[in-house]
Amino acid sequence: MARNENSAALKIIPLGGLHEIGKNTCVFEYEDEIILLDAGLAFPTDGMHGVNIVLPDMNYVRENRHKIKGMIVTHGHEDHIGGIAFHLKQFEIPVIYGPRLAMAMLEGKLEEAGVRDRTELRSVVPRDVVRIGKNFLVEYIRNTHSIADSFTVAIHTPIGIVIHTGDFKFDHTPVDGERFDIQRLAEHGEKGVLCLLSDSTNSELPGFTPSERSVYPNLDRVISQAKGRLFITTFASSVHRINMILELAQKHNRVVSVVGRSMLNLIAHARNLGYIKCPDNLLQPLNAIRNLPPESVLILTTGSQGEPMSAMTRIANKEHQHIKIREGDTVVFSANPIPGNTIAVVNTIDKLMMQGANVVYGRDKGIHVSGHGCQEDQKLMLALTRPKFFVPFHGEHRMLVKHSQTAQSMGVPPENMVILNNGDVIELTQQSIRVIGKVASGLELVDTSGSGMVSAKVLQERQKMAEEGLVTVAAAIGWEGKLLAKPEIHLRGVVTSIEKPLLQKWVQQRIEEILSVRWTEFAESFDGKLEVDWGGLQGLIERDLARSLRKELHCQPTVTLLMQVPEENAVVKVGTSTPLTTTASTDGRRRRTRTAAQVAS
Repeated sequence: MARNENSAALKIIPLGGLHEIGKNTCVFEYEDEIILLDAGLAFPTDGMHGVNIVLPDMNYVRENRHKIKGMIVTHGHEDHIGGIAFHLKQFEIPVIYGPRLAMAMLEGKLEEAGVRDRTELRSVVPRDVVRIGKNFLVEYIRNTHSIADSFTVAIHTPIGIVIHTGDFKFDHTPVDGERFDIQRLAEHGEKGVLCLLSDSTNSELPGFTPSERSVYPNLDRVISQAKGRLFITTFASSVHRINMILELAQKHNRVVSVVGRSMLNLIAHARNLGYIKCPDNLLQPLNAIRNLPPESVLILTTGSQGEPMSAMTRIANKEHQHIKIREGDTVVFSANPIPGNTIAVVNTIDKLMMQGANVVYGRDKGIHVSGHGCQEDQKLMLALTRPKFFVPFHGEHRMLVKHSQTAQSMGVPPENMVILNNGDVIELTQQSIRVIGKVASGLELVDTSGSGMVSAKVLQERQKMAEEGLVTVAAAIGWEGKLLAKPEIHLRGVVTSIEKPLLQKWVQQRIEEILSVRWTEFAESFDGKLEVDWGGLQGLIERDLARSLRKELHCQPTVTLLMQVPEENAVVKVGTSTPLTTTASTDGRRRRTRTAAQVAS
């Protein structure tokens, strides 16, 4: 694409994936056109009660949905494609280009979410070039990663070529034989790359990341030494690792049963596309292996990161419906914990050991290698592409800083690179790179029900209830401004030395005091009719009880008042049922009225 010295600047806006691991999402904007690169998710932390997945704040994209021309997908990991189905419920994407495996996985997600008709999926193969809008020409360059069918992309724009590496390492002996297209990277470097956006995950580690093939002999040794049933857990999307495990299972005469929905889905797609090759009879359902000798069984499961609902975690917690650990079982963790997951993984390992399993785990065992390049991989990427400008991507802050130092050692001037936060807006021209502003960059939290987003306020309330407990007060109040019965009080998760009858009596006295002093503020007579602002009264009592109870209990529980008031069409009074009318106050709060004669009666 020809360059124009007078053309407008290219904006690059990362919405996720910086200062963190996960929810990788980036916006490229030129004039009135936007393309998205990936749209991933992250998993909730312990404090995100009731949250299923975490997405980046997409408000900027929603506000500019009319500019969206398409999306580029680099590979099929959840932290790169897991958010797409949720976003399509809010805005359409005309077309999504991506690798065959990622598109097969994505199609199932979109069908399940009911949004398949809101975009067009188009698969690409190495060196495919696709046009998106009038300003973007995207070339797919094969790279090597921990999942099959992974790509680096060269984005041709009116101001020059921007290369986004995607997740990568230089694996010269890939399991599937699909080697990194180093030649094509070098050709772009020779012609001139304006800017490189590069994976920073392992920037703190020296050397090259070992080949995925290096895991094979270590897994071979572990499988050959296992005497009883063998469980192996790894990332569900690690197609190459799964392929090796299936190959070794066949070598050692073990049949394989796969447990975990995500792994079952990926294996099905990978087999259909030819990325996993094994005889049909190697894979058997759980009920078919029950009566086989233990040394003939290999169970492949999800849960290498200690995810609460994963198969391995449920097995460790003795919650799995069909699988129980037996003395003599061997469990292999063919994955290292992602930052933040270490405690969950360690707890899972402990529980498995307590049930008699021999657990094989740890970096020293050589049963896992990363899919991300270390410092020498990153240097090779810089040497091949020779970018004028450089932006470290995909990683926590210290990783971005270390990667920028590596780039400086490779000759990129400090003034030609920027370290970003999510939401920063890069303005890139042929002569300069700078941050010119910021857009919304927080989190969007999806409830476990999948029915909607969890607001910050709701999350704070959940956190508060989890930390301090909940106090619920139920009270019935009549037209005369008096309690109709003793209020009920319920404590959940609240520690107190006060006996419940005393606390209930105290609550009753407090409500009666409020009603005797403040009732007339909420009950007024107009033209012979009594009008009561029940909503305002409820708010007052709830706030007062919250302040008083927190002082009395010496803690900060959430306090909720359930106030029963007279029905709209009947007077709540023992032995009578008198009609009433309903009107609205000038401030919109609902009030209920009855005549002065009715009150007197």
